[in-house]
Amino acid sequence: MKHNYRVWAAIALWGLLGITGAQAQTKILLGVAPAGEFIAAMVAREQGFFKKRGLDVDLQIMPPGATVPGLQSGSLQIGAVGTPTLLQTSDSGLDFVLVAGGAIASKTDVNFGLLVKNGVVIDKPQDFVGKKIGTPGLESFFHVLAREWLTINKVDHKKVTFVEVPFPQLSDVMKAGTVDAVLTTEPFKSRTIEAGVGTKFVAIAADLPDGLPPFIYAARRDWTVANASAVKAFREALAEGIRFADANPDAARADYGKHVKLPPDALAKVRWNKMNAIVTPQQIALWDDMMRRQGMLKNPGDVARLIAP
Repeated sequence: MKHNYRVWAAIALWGLLGITGAQAQTKILLGVAPAGEFIAAMVAREQGFFKKRGLDVDLQIMPPGATVPGLQSGSLQIGAVGTPTLLQTSDSGLDFVLVAGGAIASKTDVNFGLLVKNGVVIDKPQDFVGKKIGTPGLESFFHVLAREWLTINKVDHKKVTFVEVPFPQLSDVMKAGTVDAVLTTEPFKSRTIEAGVGTKFVAIAADLPDGLPPFIYAARRDWTVANASAVKAFREALAEGIRFADANPDAARADYGKHVKLPPDALAKVRWNKMNAIVTPQQIALWDDMMRRQGMLKNPGDVARLIAP
């Protein structure tokens, strides 16, 4: 009888531990854009890398400009934003911090850049003077990088008109002739080329600083302080997602396809930049320098303070 009591007590204890473990899951609503650079988060969600670290993560595809309000209101716990956005929100007084890194642009990167409309003659950077360029967001990382690229190539970026266009509409707007070129990335780049809208592509990363993180995963500082272990777990799960995506590209594309609806032929062509879940203050300082040259930041800043422990 005593033996049976001990067995049932052990079973009850394990049941209690199981319930406690389930309750300990930290719920996170994660906002990302539909671009391939966010594939690691989708992989971590679908492969269970978040879950095994005690994180209950749901992904939400966000329209341009919606992530910062979502973070500030608390409807999102973590959101993928352009690195310039992190610096601008800090400059304006919002207290966001970087919890993990995403894509890392290198000089050999051809995943993003300027795609020129067929029929528009662009032979050198100076030919963009007087032209209209569609960008997924004004003062977004694409916009900042394009202006830096023009400046490096001795072109006054103020003589180029930038028009804000959401990712999915870039090809249509260029086809309509509203813009002469677009700043784009995969899978939108390949789809636009295959549609015959634009074929000349300028990989601007070749002239830019090496190791730039175009976007990062951010959260409100008070949330990271209250959920320090979740921040560490998120970063570790994302790093595992990166390793998995690099080693299993087809499986990673399948995970991506569960969140971003693409036809099979387009999904098969999805590519992503080099990724790293860790971002250093030196990498953020590269952006800080560019943005100050472009007059985008007004107040002194401490880039190291923008990275959560």
